[in-house]
Amino acid sequence: MPDTTIDPVTPHDALPALSRRSFLVLSGAAAAVAASATSASAGGLPSAGPVAAHGNPHGSAAAARRAAVAFLQSATDAYPTLNTGARLPQSYADELGLFSTAFVYDSALAVIALLADGRRSTEQTARAIGDGLVYAQEHDPGYADGRLRQGYNVGPYTFYDGNPQPYGFVLPDGSANIGWQFGFLGTAVGDMAWPGMALAQLYARTRDRRYLDAAVRIGTWITTNTWSTQPLGGFSFGVNGANVPVPNGSTEHNIDCVAFFTMLRELTRDRAWSKAAAHARAFVDRMWDPAQGTFWTGTNDGIEINRFPVPLDPATWSWLALREKRYAGALDWAASALAVTDDASAPTSQLPDGERLSGVTFSTASLVSTAQYNGITVHPQGVWLEGTGQLATSLADRGRRGDKRAVDGLLGQVRHAQDVLGAGQHLGGVEVDGGIVAASSLLDSGFGFGYFQVQHVVATSWFVFGDLGANPMRLSRRS
Repeated sequence: MPDTTIDPVTPHDALPALSRRSFLVLSGAAAAVAASATSASAGGLPSAGPVAAHGNPHGSAAAARRAAVAFLQSATDAYPTLNTGARLPQSYADELGLFSTAFVYDSALAVIALLADGRRSTEQTARAIGDGLVYAQEHDPGYADGRLRQGYNVGPYTFYDGNPQPYGFVLPDGSANIGWQFGFLGTAVGDMAWPGMALAQLYARTRDRRYLDAAVRIGTWITTNTWSTQPLGGFSFGVNGANVPVPNGSTEHNIDCVAFFTMLRELTRDRAWSKAAAHARAFVDRMWDPAQGTFWTGTNDGIEINRFPVPLDPATWSWLALREKRYAGALDWAASALAVTDDASAPTSQLPDGERLSGVTFSTASLVSTAQYNGITVHPQGVWLEGTGQLATSLADRGRRGDKRAVDGLLGQVRHAQDVLGAGQHLGGVEVDGGIVAASSLLDSGFGFGYFQVQHVVATSWFVFGDLGANPMRLSRRS
């Protein structure tokens, strides 16, 4: 496992259109993200993995899911003496080197996954995270307009420059502990829409009006600050840490907005949300490429479409949010075009000896990247476990002939990763188990950041969705 010193990613020749995650670059944090850390075809997705030879086997599929849910709870409760009420989960195991950072997208996924689990104890944890999102919105140190920041500190640490960060999620003055050390100060549309969906799901489950009110404030911030009048329309990226608008438009973000605004329309009956959803949907429709059978990544300026790299997220999330038959083939494109198999015998693989793991990667650029992080060359066949869970979740929701077999194979691979990768990692200094690592080996997204072999709240949440057959982008009132 590579060391955790900080070293910038090898630069790319051209800046692609931003994804939600590459907001790190705008925040000045790209250089700070570093850590330890036979291709499948559409007709031959991976079969279930073999019995684990390393790590900590978790047993049955149900036991693996319970372990994953327990990891989400452990991430939320990582600093029990500091965060006793409203709180957010630490996004990655300590070994990533982002210390106690809690990204709001990750927090949102954890809320929805815990609600999908359906037990009283997990609903309580989901509500604690929802309360944390509401608290962050109501106690921002600089703004009172409904925004959330990209990330927050939730526990103490000493930064790389030697300066201590001694507090939990709430600072002594009562304000939310925004993630200024890494520059996670901006507000991106995707990082707003997903917490909005999580709060909407919480309201649908609990009928606690605070959650719906906070979701409406998020929606209002998006429509007030990012409604694009450029030719491609939709919603632009958001604002950076200095509150300067970012003109890029993301297909992924606009899909998020369709799902979020549709939830708000259903819960509030306010037709304005239908108009907002239609504005986002028009952008998404413009990004569809029928020849390739998937969606382009977005735009850098609202005028020209960016056609490289092509990421996975729009292919999977478009189905979950839209369930549009004419776009259903994007899932088959993803299963084929982004399929990878990580084999320990490959020179750049970080798998334990004798291991092999299949799934999908982040983007078309990931397949050909030679970037380095911390002097370690990325592995073009590294499996992106979050995306593999996304594909499993989407195929389970689509339910065509052959989809169940594909889902079983993908989830089997994720369970195998849970068994053999991430052993001995920590949250807040305490050893933790059951989480899914972000990637089987170090991989490059193609958007200026990488994924590492470190347990991750988001990868774990998507595994839970896939295992339960739960669609996080559709409103659920299951009690």
